[in-house]
Order: sequence, then C-alpha cells, then structure tokens
Amino acid sequence: MTTEPRSFEGLVSAIAQAHDHLAEQAAKAVNISLTLRNWLVGHHIQAYEQGGTDRAEYGAQLLDRVSARLAQVGLTGVAARSLRQYRQFYLTYPQIWQTASAKSLRTQLPPEIWQTLPAKSPDTTKLASGPAGLLLERLSFSHFAELLQLDDAQQRAFYEVETLRGHWSVRELKRQIATQYYQRSGLSSQPAALAALTQAEVQSRQGDHPAAAFIRDPYVFEFLGLKPQEVVTEGALEDALLDKLQGFLLELGHGFCFEARQKRLLIGGEHFFVDLVFYHRVLKCHVLIELKNDAFRHEHLGQLNAYVSYFQKHEMTAGDQPPIGILLCTAKNHELVEFALAGMANQLFVSRYQVQLPDKAQMAAFLQQALRELQNEPPT
Repeated sequence: MTTEPRSFEGLVSAIAQAHDHLAEQAAKAVNISLTLRNWLVGHHIQAYEQGGTDRAEYGAQLLDRVSARLAQVGLTGVAARSLRQYRQFYLTYPQIWQTASAKSLRTQLPPEIWQTLPAKSPDTTKLASGPAGLLLERLSFSHFAELLQLDDAQQRAFYEVETLRGHWSVRELKRQIATQYYQRSGLSSQPAALAALTQAEVQSRQGDHPAAAFIRDPYVFEFLGLKPQEVVTEGALEDALLDKLQGFLLELGHGFCFEARQKRLLIGGEHFFVDLVFYHRVLKCHVLIELKNDAFRHEHLGQLNAYVSYFQKHEMTAGDQPPIGILLCTAKNHELVEFALAGMANQLFVSRYQVQLPDKAQMAAFLQQALRELQNEPPT
C-alpha cells in the first residue's frame, strides 16, 4: 500500500523522486536501444562483406555507397565514418549479443527483422572485457566510441571496469585516457590507493544527474529524430539572447543572411556547436558568432578559432573569402562585451570587415538592453 504525501514538502519530494527515477529509466532505455542498433548495423555490414553476392561490385566504396543510400531514405547519423565505427563495435564487443537486452529483441521486433539477426552467439571465451550486461546498461554509445579507440584489449577492459565503478561520464572517460590513468596505475606501487584517489576526484567533479550523460549525447539526438537546437543550450538566458541577437543582426541590413543556429560540427570524432552562422552577401564570407554568458576567458578564443578554421577548410566554396568569427562576452554585471576575430590568418581582415559589421558600441548597447528586458529590469 502506498503512502500519499501529507505535507507540501512531501508532495514536492514525491514528484521529484518519481521524475528522477523515471527520467533515468527512460534515458537508459533509449541508450540501450541505440547501442543495440549500432551493434546490429555493424553485424549486418560484416555479414554482407563476408557473404554478400554482389559485394565485389562495390569494393572499397561499400560504406560510402551504403551511407549515401541510407541518407536518401531519411536516416541520419549514418555517415561512412559512423558505419565503420559500428562495424568495429560489432567486432570488438561480440558479447553484446549474449545480454538479456539483446535476447529480448525477439519479443520487440517483427519477424522480418529478427530473422536477419545472428543465429548464434559468438565465441567470447578469450575476450578481455567487462561484463556485457553492465556495459550495455550503464555505458552510452559515446563511451563505447571512446573505448574503441584503444587498440590494447587489456587497457580497454581496465577503462571499462573503472568507468563502471565510478559511473564516469564520457568527458571523464576521455580525461582519464588522456592523462594515462592506465599507465600510471601500472607504474604505481599502490594501484589500489591510486584508484581510490582517482575515483574520489571524479566524484567531486561529476555533479550531473546520471541520465544527463545520455540525454545530451548527440548520437541520441539523431536516434530520436531531435534537432540539436531543441536540446542543446547553455541556459535560458543565453538561449533568449541568441533569439534576440539573430533578429537584431538581420534587421541591421548590413548583408547578413541567416544560415544556421547551433550549427553542429564534427571535429575529430567530437561534436561542437556554433551559436549562430551567417553568410555575408557583401563580404562573400561566413560570419560565425559565439555568445558567452560570462566574462571573457582565453579558452573562448581558442574555441572560436577552431570553428573558424574548420569552416575555412570544409565550408568555403569558389568565390568565398575566409570566414571570420565574432566573440561576444559579458561580465556578471553585463557591462563587458568583447569582439574578437578568431585565428591569426583572420587578423589580416580586421579593418576590412569592421567597416561592414555592426558598430561595437551599438552591439554593446543592444546586448545590455536585451539583458535588462530578460531580467525584467527597467531601462535606464
């Protein structure tokens, strides 16, 4: 028999507990389905490459052709690079098929689908890896994507176990790999003490809800058919400012043509997002705008510089001038607004571009007024 809340605080607590529990369960369910989908995609590709009657016709271009054909039928997240990763996932983690979640597919999928699935479980007796059920339940596919970059099976198993033990986010897993935690553990005279210290440090850094790591995962966005701008923000204030900034620049009439909001870039296997992207019809170049709802920090410039360099390499077409970047920062008192052009090469165009771009004082006044309106402050 359930006990109904008898006080206001009890009511709030009951609702919060129900939300947290079910949100986590929903995130896990989506994550497991996505991971199994990617494993099965890898299985189908590997099976076709081994026995497809017309596989020789496509040769080395097979995955490029598959990717293009899937895009024609409306699938997203199936670039050739992703397909190669799914195939590697299938080959590296054959034990996924032995989990209870994988076996339950027969009750969830129609016969025409599950009849194409593996007829028997692969041999995993010599496999160096963590428990398959826990890996599938607790790790997102982004975790697996990081682990797949480790060629050494023992090293990969080490990070699997430590990730499970510490409930590491993808960011934390990447950090530990980058700082060579595995190698440091092997050299340490007290590996248990090092492990305890590491996990304690991780716990102090990770303050997110367990489900958050899955919900923010770009792979999950694509799997659910969501657009990044629907789920990726740095807070309601910044989101509202971007709404106003987008309209402000278009109303200026200085040649800004709106192209994208929260433009997603895939750089070295990681997803990044540019706040606003315009094309300037007079200057013949892309204009990338990053808005930071805090005081300027040097890493902001590094981030924008990477975006501008990416656009220069991958987005420029014949007749385009090199792209530029605008970095908008505001201190907590909302009085500091800074412009910066990203990249040493783009510094050559500072004077040329600023003739056409909005006046700095005009932009500062606009942002200060927008902030006052959003915070219900009376104008001065």
